[in-house]
Amino acid sequence: MSVPVAGALLAVDGLTKRFGGFTALDQVTVHVKPGERFGLIGPNGSGKTTLINCVSGALRADGGRILFEGRDVTGMPAHRRTRLGIVRSFQIPKPFTSMTVLENLGIPLEYAAHARTRGGDAADEALELLRAIGLESKARLKPAGLTQIEMRKLELARAMAARPKLLISDEAMAGLSSAEVDDILAILFRMNEQGITIIMIEHIMRAVMRFSERIVVLDAGTRIAEGTPDEIVRNPAVEKAYLGE
Repeated sequence: MSVPVAGALLAVDGLTKRFGGFTALDQVTVHVKPGERFGLIGPNGSGKTTLINCVSGALRADGGRILFEGRDVTGMPAHRRTRLGIVRSFQIPKPFTSMTVLENLGIPLEYAAHARTRGGDAADEALELLRAIGLESKARLKPAGLTQIEMRKLELARAMAARPKLLISDEAMAGLSSAEVDDILAILFRMNEQGITIIMIEHIMRAVMRFSERIVVLDAGTRIAEGTPDEIVRNPAVEKAYLGE
C-alpha cells in the first residue's frame, strides 16, 4: 500500500471491492484534505457508488484501508462512522414519511450530533437548520407535501443535522432544473464555508466543475485522472472514458 497523504481528512488507500468474479474497485487510492471541495466523477459503472458505499460503511471492502482523521475505519460499521462525522446524502431521498419535516431532523440531531457534543434543544436546532436551507415554512408538513427540490433540500438538511465533518453528496442535483441546480450549489457552498469537507458525486458537469477544487475520475473501477477542473476537461483519458475512441 501507498503511504497516506499527511494531514488528509480522508485517505482511501488501495481499496478493492469484488462482487463475485467482478472487480468493482481495483486498488483505488484517493485522499481528501480538510475543508476541500472534492469532485468524484466517471461514466456509469465506473465504481463511484461502490467507493462511497465503502467509505460510508454500507459495503465492506475486500482489500485496502480507509483512514478518517488518521483513524483506521475500514472495518467500522456505518453507524459508528456517522458518529465520527462521515455523513452521506442520497440521490433518492428517503425521509421518514410518517414524521413532519421538523421531526425528520430530530433523528440525526439526537443520534449523531448530540452523541458527539452536548447540544441545546433539538427542536430549536432543527428549526434553525430549516431556516438556513429555506424550509422553515414547511416545518410542520409531512415529506409527501414537498416538491422535488424541497425534498433534496430536506435530504441536505438531514445530513447537516448530523453535523458532518465530511459530507458525501451523491447526485443531489439529478433531475433538477438549471435554477434548482444553482440553488443546491449555493447550499453546498455555504456548508463548505462553515468548515464541512464535501465530496460531490455528480453527472451534471457544469455543477461539479464549478464546485470542485480538485476532481478524481474513475473508469471501470480504476482511477484514471486527478486534477483541477481545467486539467480534467483537457485530459485525453477522461475524454476517452466518456466518449470512447
